[in-house]
Amino acid sequence: MNHDQAHELLERLVSRIERVIVGKRAEIELILVSMLCGGHVLLEDVPGVGKTRLVRTLAACVGGSFGRIQFTSDLMPADVTGVTVYHPQSANFEFRSGPIYANIVLADELNRAAPRTQSALLEAMEERKVTVDGVTRPLPEPFLLFATQNPLEYEGTYRLPEAQLDRFLMRLSLGYPEPEQELEMLGRLSDPWATAGIKPIMLPEEIAAIQRHARTVLVDDRIKRYLVYVADASRRHPQVSLGISPRGTLSWLAASQALAFYKGRSYAVPDDVKLVAEPVLAHRLILTGEARISGLQSRQVIAELLNNMEVPVFHRTTGVPS
Repeated sequence: MNHDQAHELLERLVSRIERVIVGKRAEIELILVSMLCGGHVLLEDVPGVGKTRLVRTLAACVGGSFGRIQFTSDLMPADVTGVTVYHPQSANFEFRSGPIYANIVLADELNRAAPRTQSALLEAMEERKVTVDGVTRPLPEPFLLFATQNPLEYEGTYRLPEAQLDRFLMRLSLGYPEPEQELEMLGRLSDPWATAGIKPIMLPEEIAAIQRHARTVLVDDRIKRYLVYVADASRRHPQVSLGISPRGTLSWLAASQALAFYKGRSYAVPDDVKLVAEPVLAHRLILTGEARISGLQSRQVIAELLNNMEVPVFHRTTGVPS
């Protein structure tokens, strides 16, 4: 598969998802950027805006296996990863895999599970493998985790730890549709939850091939230096208690490459870097108590850091630094 074929396939994928998710093209494109990186996405929004439906539609479009985990307070780690069962008739142990063994996994209402159960995802998210009873088993390729949480309900929920937030490539919010978009949605979808009629247009091996292509996008050293300087500035910001980690910088670089690839280029430009900065970086910042009390938000800090840092200048025609 060459670059042009991959770009055409991704455009078809966006158009197919837009048939179900109305008026959210920018968010859909960012999710595809995450997919190109092999990154995980945290969808944080109020109920009823289509978070679960978006993930189900994507899974139906790309084929492969799909697993859904409804996180609740009584969910145990074995309910996620699987369990080893003893059969007395054969005197053998058999491993029964959990829903985490899928190409696309939806962790619905992740923050409703206890920290012990949430931690069952950490190895899978970082290393693409799961260890149960001392045996490590690889997850299928590609492996993409989409988690949802409601930012308004706090009763019966647990705050996601920083180590887990840092493993999400992006945090996105869909938001409410515009009235015209909601009207179009009402006229288009007789059954808003039906995805059974959607046929896959992409296979897991094609996703893996496109991911390999995306990693070959060129990034100039001046852009890399820009990423590092912004990350370093976040660690020294007076209103930030925990800045961007090296994992965050690597994720920012990968997302910039993936966005450039999606836009049909073999090289990244500063606009790619700035466009993905907020969804990739904002959830990784931990503000000081005084900053949170004053109402400051992490996305505002990201915008400030980007505005205060000199952006590399490139020629428009060649993309070569001046």
